[in-house]
Amino acid sequence: MDVKDTEEVSPVEEVRLTVSTTDDPTLPVWTFRMWFLGLLSCAVMSFLNQFFSYRTEPLIITQISVQVASFPAGHLLARILPSRTFAIPGVSSRRRFSLNPGPFNIKEHVLISIFANAGYAFGSGSAYAVGIVNIIKAFYGRSISFPAAWLLIITTQVIGYGWAGLLRKYVVEPAHMWWPSTLVQVSLFRALHEKEDVRMSRAKFFVIAFICSFTWYAVPGYLFPTLTTVSWVCWAFSKSVTAQQLGSGMRGLGLGAFTLDWSAVAAFLFSPLVSPFFAIVNVFIGYVIIIYVVIPIAYWKFDLFDAKTFPIFSSHLFTADGRDYDIVSIVNDKFELDEVQYQKNGPVNLSMFFALTYGFGFATIAATLTHVGLFYGGEVYNRYRESYKGKDDIHTKMMKRYADIPGWWFYSLLGLSIAVSIFLCTAMNDQVQLPWWGLIFAMGMAFVFTLPIAIITATTNQTPGLNIITEYAMGLILPGKPIANVCFKVYGYTSVLQAVAFLSDFKLGHYMKIPPKSMFMVQLIGTIVAGTINLGVGWWLLDSVDMICQDGKLPPNSPWTCPGDRVFFDASVIWGLVGPKRIFGSKGNYGSMNWFFLGGLLGPVVVWLFHKQLPKQTWIPLINLPVLLGATAAMPPATPLNFNSWVLVGTVFNFFIFRYRKKWWQRYNYILSAALDAGVAFMGVFLYFALTMENKSIQWWGTAGEHCQLATCPTAKGIVREGCPVL
Repeated sequence: MDVKDTEEVSPVEEVRLTVSTTDDPTLPVWTFRMWFLGLLSCAVMSFLNQFFSYRTEPLIITQISVQVASFPAGHLLARILPSRTFAIPGVSSRRRFSLNPGPFNIKEHVLISIFANAGYAFGSGSAYAVGIVNIIKAFYGRSISFPAAWLLIITTQVIGYGWAGLLRKYVVEPAHMWWPSTLVQVSLFRALHEKEDVRMSRAKFFVIAFICSFTWYAVPGYLFPTLTTVSWVCWAFSKSVTAQQLGSGMRGLGLGAFTLDWSAVAAFLFSPLVSPFFAIVNVFIGYVIIIYVVIPIAYWKFDLFDAKTFPIFSSHLFTADGRDYDIVSIVNDKFELDEVQYQKNGPVNLSMFFALTYGFGFATIAATLTHVGLFYGGEVYNRYRESYKGKDDIHTKMMKRYADIPGWWFYSLLGLSIAVSIFLCTAMNDQVQLPWWGLIFAMGMAFVFTLPIAIITATTNQTPGLNIITEYAMGLILPGKPIANVCFKVYGYTSVLQAVAFLSDFKLGHYMKIPPKSMFMVQLIGTIVAGTINLGVGWWLLDSVDMICQDGKLPPNSPWTCPGDRVFFDASVIWGLVGPKRIFGSKGNYGSMNWFFLGGLLGPVVVWLFHKQLPKQTWIPLINLPVLLGATAAMPPATPLNFNSWVLVGTVFNFFIFRYRKKWWQRYNYILSAALDAGVAFMGVFLYFALTMENKSIQWWGTAGEHCQLATCPTAKGIVREGCPVL
């Protein structure tokens, strides 16, 4: 294949190795099978993911699992459904309908998978705005009406589709916007549907790997949970606070910690088999600098912000003497900050890790703007200027045979979502606190950041978030109102994630040659169904599980600790209730964190200048500072344990195997990723309903966690904390 042919197929080698360049436009997609299995999968997946999201170790049923389960179901329906055709009333006799139009095909399968995953941004598992309902009812002990909660969830989920419609041309059609995560689905679809005349077909490999993953997860998932967090340093130094701070993979810096549990490897950063190696390197460098250089120096060398008074790695909030902060006591009857009680309790304090997490978050969002502007600005501008005159690869050319989505679909959806959101913020303002002008401001921020974040995701498989900058902005403008802050956050942050997820699914449809209108309808309907079920399940659990999310008040070993919602609640306190001026302002304890904005803004400029001065050094453009600085953005609730294993596994497969065993990588890499995800998901569901719900458990050393109880202890002299030695 010459250079010209290579560029026409795809300039990205992974795409050339994975995506087919053939298409059959006659395959039916709007079939009864697609709608029935799509709606069923969407409902089941929404229920399970919301149900498991409250657990101490959340389990996310991924899109991969639906791909696997719907394949035999589709073939079963193709065998048992009647094939006779029916006339549709009021429609021309030439337009007839059949429950069974022929063999179950790959395009139906793709739409079923997208249907099931609609509304979930990059493996989030449930609608982000459900977290607002959770913190209102479980943490603050207040109430919100079901209609207000439903409108909040649906509008924040749907509004991002409007942004996506405006940007499809710039991040879906260009060949170099290759969206690495979509290749897993492409590879699995082809493995399931294409017949291969080889000894070890991809379908056979998937079944073997799936069985192994399914069987093994019974060990760390039930029989020997300590294998999930192997922190051997804690075992070797069982009475040393410092050693356990260094060695704990869950509550410390994770030095030497590793896992034998795939769910921990792929829990927060997606499967490492999917991420390109240069992105893994950027994450690794940033992770090492932050966790093993910056935090130890700040904690042990300089004791910044009285760091030794608090745990080294924690997302909780503390008083000045190291006790857990009583948040409910500083909330008045109007659901606002009680100034008098706050002065009595004193300022909120953060662990060294938590404070630096916010600092690097500031740097990441600033670096995103300059990095995309310098390295991709010209391409985006040219794409905008030349519009349809730009050179297309073979996939874009093949997609032009299908009718495109009319622009008014996106504009109408965007306008309706904005109108309903404004109604929510005016007619129900007593429940959401967010004024209408705050809503407009949030959407403006989302629109500005959607394109650069989509570009980074499309090229690196890492997605910088707007959560910190949206919280900061609203906290400055409207302090003392925690619910207004988190509502602003979900409109400004979730809409971006939804737009990027929508664009990612469109790229999957682009690779699989799915008619765009079908993609749009499936995504929209699936999002509304999923959001409604998420809220229903959450409402049921919040009302039926006693003391849900109350970590210190739950019975021992209760699974209902809600780790993700705990972080969400703490953020609502920091940015909304107390406000950034009191914490990150000139008189706050953490005002110096604002310098990270300037560092993040200038960092990509330095990299870009080096690239211009040394154009032959091809590794320089691979320095992606938004990814590097945002390496630990998933912390919390992610821990060093997750990062250690993710980097190691990703390096093995996407460097060594990709370089030295490329044929194996081409055939089996993404299939292995899919099989591992699916095996863990199915065994996790089985264990929960067969054993956990029946209160059948075993107790021995291997079920007692990572054995690093001292990792959360402070090291400042005279600070007393239960279970910790007094220094």
